[in-house]
Amino acid sequence: MIETREIRHAHLFCGLGGGAKGFNKAQPRVGNLQAKFRCLGGIDVDAAAIRDFNSIVGVPGTVMDLFDRSQYIDFHGKEPPTDWREATPVDIRRAMGNESPHIWFLSAPCKGFSGLLNESRSKTAKYQALNRLTLRGIWLALEAYADDPAELIVFENVPRIANRGRHLLDQIGELLRAYGYAVAETTHDCGEIGGLAQSRKRFLLVARHIEKVAPFLYEPEKKRLEAVGTVLGRMPMPGDLAGGPMHRVPSLQWKTWVRLAFVEAGSDWRSLNRLEVENGQLRDYLLVPEYRAGYLGVNAWNDPTGTVAGRSTPSNGAFSVADPRTQMAEYSQYGVLPWDVHSGAISSQSAPGGGKYSVADPRAEKVRHNNVFRVVSFDQAAGTITGGHGPSSGGQAVADPRRIGPTFGKYMVTDWDEAAGTVISGSTTGQGAFAVADPRTGLNRRQSGDNYLTGGHYGVIGWDQTSGAVSAAAGHDNGRWSVADPRMPEPNEKLQCVIRSLDGTWHRPFTTFELAALQSLIEPEEYLELDGLSDSDWRERIGNMVPPEAACAIAEVMGTTLLLAWSGETFVLSATPIWVRPLAIALSVQGAV
Repeated sequence: MIETREIRHAHLFCGLGGGAKGFNKAQPRVGNLQAKFRCLGGIDVDAAAIRDFNSIVGVPGTVMDLFDRSQYIDFHGKEPPTDWREATPVDIRRAMGNESPHIWFLSAPCKGFSGLLNESRSKTAKYQALNRLTLRGIWLALEAYADDPAELIVFENVPRIANRGRHLLDQIGELLRAYGYAVAETTHDCGEIGGLAQSRKRFLLVARHIEKVAPFLYEPEKKRLEAVGTVLGRMPMPGDLAGGPMHRVPSLQWKTWVRLAFVEAGSDWRSLNRLEVENGQLRDYLLVPEYRAGYLGVNAWNDPTGTVAGRSTPSNGAFSVADPRTQMAEYSQYGVLPWDVHSGAISSQSAPGGGKYSVADPRAEKVRHNNVFRVVSFDQAAGTITGGHGPSSGGQAVADPRRIGPTFGKYMVTDWDEAAGTVISGSTTGQGAFAVADPRTGLNRRQSGDNYLTGGHYGVIGWDQTSGAVSAAAGHDNGRWSVADPRMPEPNEKLQCVIRSLDGTWHRPFTTFELAALQSLIEPEEYLELDGLSDSDWRERIGNMVPPEAACAIAEVMGTTLLLAWSGETFVLSATPIWVRPLAIALSVQGAV
């Protein structure tokens, strides 16, 4: 009989709730013990992120500023407002519904430790205050539950914290040991443990409460990184209304579009150096790349992307993709699917004129029946009559020369130099003398006053001319409804466009919707709406988020460890390795400090 044990988890600096969503998904099992994860809540200073947390995780989050007074002043450069007050351990417990968590998961702000921030700026009072928030957050969580400490604490951040934040990590380690925890530091790739289509290397500090947890902590199973195309290929085309506002193509400067078009797939701005240069400039185009690793990087369709960051734009990393679907970029009517890709959703209107409901079938030369598509000459004997009911299933066809038969003229078109069939009273319904192949287009005999000439069909108006009266049926083919527009885009002008690159694909930025899918916040077939209307805000919250699939992998091994502890076990044979040697020592030696 399976016994279910609840594992409660709580989150500081929770953001929109990616980590909490992943923890809720975990379902570890040891023997007859099955774990069920439940989120107590999350705390973040961003009100919009908390609104997203509420909808994504399904439990109330709390908007709370965890700065102390000095940190607030250093970060904001001014005194806090009169109604502001420092958060206390009591506030932390209240935010978690006064319940005790078994696991704390923290992903503190990482801007001060990030490699995207230069060294000198990272040392300013503003970012040092942000860095110190990591230590204060852990102290608040520890002090709030000093009488009932959490079994496990997981602290996640960028790898550079091990260098830039070494002094803070040492203080955090000492603080955790003072509260009875064994501590270890390690790193992992979220993409590998979550099976993502991005490589996202992260720092991880894991603390085990020595009196409550004795077993080993096993490393999450590593998975193969997926190609971006395996995710993006399952989504609507960028700009498709089915993807919602988060799936719109970003407006980029014209010169950025041109640069992206010349970047080789799988490379970045450095591939531009291989183009022909005349007099210090790229021939026919002016390209001024910014010399930063990954700048204007274009990911190949079958490669994983790099880490999705808070500002994932073409100008600051490899945040574009060589999309091979250019021929279907805007509209998929009469779409023909390659043989080796999956079909879209089958609807009640699944016809060639309503979407991608045709296929490029390569089996034309591999028929398995002699009669498939067989056409018998009119003067030859037919093959054996089979049960096939159509040309493609064995039913035979005949090359019938009697195309103007005396008794049947359904939709018949008479040659110009041939006699017509019998004129009957129904000659306008598709039978009889119905139609003629008239070679007289008449275009070379148009004269003044002719309706076609005076209608201005396919007329193009000069930029400095006036237009005629705009009618309800105005179209490019029935009047002068086109214009010779001299306005080519300026280099800095922002616009959305499709430029076919040298490799025949569309080099374009990821949409915000695609970044969410790459982060595993949603399945590619799902629909997503985050709070607000700003792409930059959405991207920052998505980039700061812990990928749910990676969080789920971490929660699985954490849950397994807790189930072992609760069942009285201290060791279990496993095909997966212990989570790096320093961590093995910290989490397996009874009484280790």
